[in-house]
Amino acid sequence: MAEHNNVYLRFSGTVGAGTPVLEFAKKCLMGDKIVSIRGILNGTTNYILSEMDEKHLSFETALADAQKLGFAEADPTMDVDGFDAAAKLVIMANWLMDKKVTIKDVKIKGIRDVTAKDLEAAAKQGNTIKLVGSIGETLKVEPTQISKHDPLNVGGALNAVTFASESAGEQTIVGRGAGGVETASAVLRDLLEIKENLATKMMA
Repeated sequence: MAEHNNVYLRFSGTVGAGTPVLEFAKKCLMGDKIVSIRGILNGTTNYILSEMDEKHLSFETALADAQKLGFAEADPTMDVDGFDAAAKLVIMANWLMDKKVTIKDVKIKGIRDVTAKDLEAAAKQGNTIKLVGSIGETLKVEPTQISKHDPLNVGGALNAVTFASESAGEQTIVGRGAGGVETASAVLRDLLEIKENLATKMMA
């Protein structure tokens, strides 16, 4: 719609807040072909799972802590049931990989059923459990065992996204995925890019 009306639409803060996830893939991997994406896309669920893993807390206790700290909303449904991560997955699939998908195309499973025992069992194998969003032949968001040495194994409310491309291989970007100041920096980044584009257009 923006292209049809000859206007600029930028939305970098929608994925990763201040961390330039979309820009990294769109600009730094320009000329390469992204074949798959895996990511920790929701800081709230990452905080909850990290606390459960490190402090052996129950889901309910870790969620209550996240709510006290302001990471989780009073109604945490969008986060803990995977819908927020799924929405971000759709944005990346369409913007970065030219897919034509909606949230209905994403298989979604949240973290409500993950227990401290599940995390303990994973730890015995050198793994942990994260809510991972992935784009390959299908799109899905689900609790997934990953190695504790995996670049996606980030703690707290951090986000991490691994892009696999044909030429460059795997590249991972890590940063804060939420926060007022962080998101404001993304809005400023978008405004400056629009300003640059307008200036270039006027000079042409």
